[in-house]
Amino acid sequence: MVLSWTKGRVFRRARKGKELNSGGDLEIEIAIPTHFRCPVTLDMMKDPVTVSTGITYDRDSIEKWIESGNRTCPVTKTELSSFDMIPNHAIRRMIQDWCVEHRSYGIERIPTPRIPVTPYEVTDTCTRILSAAQHGDENKCVELVRKIKAWGKESERNKRCIVANGAALALANAFNSFSRGVVEKNVVVLDEILGALVWMRPLSEEGRSVLGSESCIACMVWFMNGKQLCTRQNAALLLKEMRVEALLKCVEVLEALVTMIKGPVGTGSTKACLSTIFNLVNSSGVNRGVTCQRFVELGLVSLLLEVLVDAEKGVCEKALGVLDCVCDCKQGLEMAKANALTLPLVIKKLLRVSPLSSSFAVSVLWKLCDKTEEEVLIEALQMGVFHKLLVLLQVGCGEGTKEKATELLKLLNGCRSKAECVDSSLDFKHLKNSSN
Repeated sequence: MVLSWTKGRVFRRARKGKELNSGGDLEIEIAIPTHFRCPVTLDMMKDPVTVSTGITYDRDSIEKWIESGNRTCPVTKTELSSFDMIPNHAIRRMIQDWCVEHRSYGIERIPTPRIPVTPYEVTDTCTRILSAAQHGDENKCVELVRKIKAWGKESERNKRCIVANGAALALANAFNSFSRGVVEKNVVVLDEILGALVWMRPLSEEGRSVLGSESCIACMVWFMNGKQLCTRQNAALLLKEMRVEALLKCVEVLEALVTMIKGPVGTGSTKACLSTIFNLVNSSGVNRGVTCQRFVELGLVSLLLEVLVDAEKGVCEKALGVLDCVCDCKQGLEMAKANALTLPLVIKKLLRVSPLSSSFAVSVLWKLCDKTEEEVLIEALQMGVFHKLLVLLQVGCGEGTKEKATELLKLLNGCRSKAECVDSSLDFKHLKNSSN
């Protein structure tokens, strides 16, 4: 539709005095002036900037050039004395005027670019945020945090500049300051900071240390138990960044994580919660057994099995990883054995998701299939696990997985004669009917 309209406009203008082909076909080639083109991409510049050598480039092109590790001017090949980029307003206005002049040919005027945020602006804003937090000025802090978020939305370059100049640590300190008070009173500023910190991940060790305070963890848990879906997800994503030692100091964390998975907010938050749980149950601390037991009491085993039914790859890997760790504790293993879904689901995921999922599945089966419980072994045989394990060894796997798979095959082989049904993994579609 746009192409037809443009051709019509050009055709009418041509009839008023410009050359018209006798056949009715009109071909007009618009030549972009050379000094309007970026020397790197040869495309018309949208945001022309001049570097220290005096050459003008499109900002996006020269930034990518420098970020790739180059320290010279692409045209002159001389080393750049600085990486400052000065907007070339004269060239930009000329390009805009040229676009307006040729708008009848379908050329659109380039918008006036926003000036990127500078390191000074970021550090100055961070200083003011810390000052507002120290004085308990919630309104001022909200205003400044929203300013940083607005900068971040403008471009990826702005985001990199914001993160590189210490915004995450400043926001972490501000979050820590406001979390010490009544959360309901400071909910607006805490919510704003939470939303900004999420896209600044991964946080530095210092930032994690600040946010690992009891008040910060308790505040994140409070948001996870709230009603705003976006805020709940942000809290779950940020909680994933915290150290295990810091999380275990807040008794409400475990229940909040399980609750989030029960009522999923989104795939991102489910993955984050499963990752956090995995870190907790996979830790080598003295509280590991107590932590696993508490998760089992909260119904984590059955919840993981429900998640596994139709989980996508990332969620499936994390759920199987958590289930594998939970089966290390006595209560978790008993609960897994008692659930009728455990064997069929774990066997189903074997070889169907990813090598990581298969390794976790083999480990879970290795813990479930006790040589003293023939019923479990026979049930696993009936579900086709023997054939799948053989295939797994053929395609290759890690050394630890290989050892467990081999042990399982030895156990299963001793019960094959006792299995009442034929291996369900075998394909019967090529067998001929006995009546034929």
